[in-house]
This record gives sequence, C-alpha cells and structure tokens, in this order.
Amino acid sequence: MLDKNQIAKRIAQELRDGMYVNLGIGIPTLVANYIPEGVQVVLQSENGLLGMGPFPMEGEEDADVINAGKQTITTIPGSAFFDSAMSFGMIRAGKIDLTVLGAMEVADNGDIANWKIPGKMVKGMGGAMDLVASAQNIIVAMQHTNRAGESKLLSQCTLPITGLRCVRKVVTELGVFDITTRGFELREIAPGVTVEDVIAKTAGRLVVDGDIKTIVL
Repeated sequence: MLDKNQIAKRIAQELRDGMYVNLGIGIPTLVANYIPEGVQVVLQSENGLLGMGPFPMEGEEDADVINAGKQTITTIPGSAFFDSAMSFGMIRAGKIDLTVLGAMEVADNGDIANWKIPGKMVKGMGGAMDLVASAQNIIVAMQHTNRAGESKLLSQCTLPITGLRCVRKVVTELGVFDITTRGFELREIAPGVTVEDVIAKTAGRLVVDGDIKTIVL
C-alpha cells in the first residue's frame, strides 16, 4: 500500500505545465514536494499566496510564511502575497485549474464530505466549499478506510456534504480511481495490492475493466 508521501507523489503526476493549483490541508500539502521535473506550476494557498514552494528544511523555517494549514512553507521567485479577500476572489472566479483536497468521505457520483463530523467541534468550513464549487478539476487524496476499517468510498456520503458531483479523481493507499457516471473506475493499483483487496474495501459502485496498471512512482 502507498504511504501519505507516495499518495502525494502519485497525485503530482497529474500536474501539467502552466497550471494554477490549490493544495488543501493534510496529504495534499505534500504534493508541493513532488512536482515533476520540467513542470512549472503555480501553487496557490487560500490564506493569500501565489508561488508556494516545498516545505523548508529544518532550521530554515520562517514563522511568518505559512500555508492555510498553518504549516511553515517556502516561496519561489516571483511569489506574491495578498489578502484573503483577493485569494477567494481568484478561487470564486474560476482561476484555479486544479484543487487537491483531503476528504472524510467521497460518493461514487463525485459528492465530497470533508469539513465536519457531527458532534465534534470544528473551526469552520474553511475554503473547501468555495474550492469545490469553483475549481475546474478536483482530485481527492485520502485514506481508503477509516480507523474502524470501514470504507470511505461510498455510494452516498453520510457526513455533511461539502460539494455535489464535483470530484473527478480519488487517490488512496490502494489505488487511483476516476469518478464517472458508472461510479469509481479503478485505473491503477498500488504495488502489493490486489483487485480483491480493493473490492472488499470499497462500499460504493466500483468498476474494474481490463488489465489494471500498477502505480509507478
């Protein structure tokens, strides 16, 4: 199975030259460390930064330069800082080509739940609802099951919905899935994982057609 860094590295393969990309909190932030050589993208942080670089080396952190998850980050030549209002203006205007988000649940029609668990205190919805409503493409980076071993890829989300029919691709420790009208279509599988493993751990509609490629990192 893939670890968190390997999930991020696989998602980084989806980046295309010239993209403006927003990385969510959690596994998605790791994508910044694995941008393919020769691919130039601009990473946007919703707290007000264009041109986010990889995480700083130990001892080189600047406490004033952080991402939306309050992690210290680096900048690249040409980076720009601005206020949150301008940041969300970019997002709502559809200027972001790709958003990579974490999720608590994803449904086989593309619905996503990632901002609240009933009965638990949360700071607020953050920018997730704006991002899923406005980004041209949405990829979810997540664990395939919860701590109880229950599938997080479902036929219908049970937690409060963040966005409807918006997710196009999901990458978990088990594999890569495109979301189509048929449900979760398995495209690639993690090394050491079998199709039977994926079937057993996926509660939503799962489509397995032909030979499934093994993820190459």
